[in-house]
Formats: sequence, C-alpha cells, structure tokens
Amino acid sequence: MDLDLRKVRYFVAVAELLHFGRAAERLHIAQPVLSRQIRALEKDLGAELFVRDSHSVTLTDAGQQLLDEARELLASAEGARRRVLRTARGPRRLVVGFRAGIAVTDALRAFRAEHPDVETTARRLEWDDQEQLLLDGTLDIAYVRAPLREEGLELRPLYTESRVVMLQAGHRLAGKPDLSLADLDDETWLRYALPGPGDLPVRTVEEKFECVAAGTGITLVPHSVAEQYSRPDISYVPVTDAEPDQVLLAWAAGRRSPLVAAFTDIAEAAAAVRG
Repeated sequence: MDLDLRKVRYFVAVAELLHFGRAAERLHIAQPVLSRQIRALEKDLGAELFVRDSHSVTLTDAGQQLLDEARELLASAEGARRRVLRTARGPRRLVVGFRAGIAVTDALRAFRAEHPDVETTARRLEWDDQEQLLLDGTLDIAYVRAPLREEGLELRPLYTESRVVMLQAGHRLAGKPDLSLADLDDETWLRYALPGPGDLPVRTVEEKFECVAAGTGITLVPHSVAEQYSRPDISYVPVTDAEPDQVLLAWAAGRRSPLVAAFTDIAEAAAAVRG
C-alpha cells in the first residue's frame, strides 16, 4: 500500500483543527469530500484515526501516532519538491542556516572563492525551527546546536564550546571569576525547550537578554554568544561543570548534493582552524 500524501495532508488539517468543517475550509474542498478521503485513509491504514460524535472530534492513539510522523513526512516531500525545482531552474544556489553565536563568514567566503558561480545565502534560525527548515528544503545545510531531533537528518559534529551563565549586571554572582551549577541552584532559569517547574520558556536569544537584564531569570549560553553579544546590563560568568555546547552540521538525509558535500568539507576545515 502506497501512502497517499494528499490524504495525509487532509488528515493533518483535521487533526490540527479537530473539526471537519474548518479543515475543509482551510483545504478549500467540500466537507463531504474531506470526510470520504479520511475514511479512505483509515481503510488504507487499517486503523481508525478519529473518534467522531455529534459534538466533537478527537484523535485515537493511532491518529496521534500518524500526526507525530505526518508533519515530518510532508516536510520531507516538500523539501524534495523544492530541491528538484531549484535544480531544474538554476542557477546553482546554496542556503546555509546558522544558530546565534556561530560565525559562518570564513566558511562562506572560502566556499564562494571555490564556487563563484553559486549563489550563497546565510539565514539565522532558532532552536525550534532548525530541523523543520532543513526537512522542508528552505535550507540546504545548517550549523545547528544540540539537542535536536535527528530523524530525517544527516549530522556531522564540528566542535564543542564551553558555556557561561548570563546574569543581570547587578546580580549577586556577577563579576565572579567562575561558578559551578550548584552555585545557581536557587535561581529561576530561562529555558528554550522542556522548561521544568519554576522555569520560564523563551524562544530567541534576544528574549533571553531582555529577561536576564530585567532580573526575571538566568540562563546558560555558549561562549561564542557571550563573545558576539555584549551589553552593559548583562554579565557573563564561566560555569566550570556545565555540559559543553555541541555545534553540528546538518542536512536532509539521503540528499546527494555536490554543493552540500563541498560546503561540508570547507566548514570542517574552517572548524579545525578555529579549534
């Protein structure tokens, strides 16, 4: 049985909205057509995906499993479409993503010198979109930071760097030569992902700066972020037992691109010089 991506797309719309009428409006199709397509998908898979009654629509366990995998599946298909179209249209082009604090100038400059006919672009990304932008073809390759979801990606470790704690300039620990994690036990932490009880969720490094400067919380950042971002109301202190930050190169798994391979070699060489 071949999985019909059109039906999967319809399923995701219903699963996200949990309403057949609104999903049909989003997809610009009639609701009876959408219902038939979902029933056909359930028959194809041999599993009920939704529990429907007159008042609500909910996902079954099988439906939740499909939703967890469907977004990546659709992103991978869209990425393949974009890459094929880009290759057919030309000219050759490479889009390189990077996280905050990671300097890509040397690698891009070296790549452009070797491939002057290739249009190169650098794009900043955040922790919560680094995988998606690679899978859907927006980026060809990216400098990412662990942790990340590895499904569908090829990864090449580049280097690690120490981390420092970001403190308000007037914090009681600001100005110390170094700290341990135990020194920070009673602090409120700002977290990108999976914040625990008492932690504050943030999305961007800029949000971290504003929250720390306001005295809302503290956070760990890679040493390179501290080097690139300096503010008089922020203090950085090394944390001797913090787990090092890992920087990796990532691209869509199974992609055979000579440009990605060439950039990977250049980026590794640049990282070795940096190290």
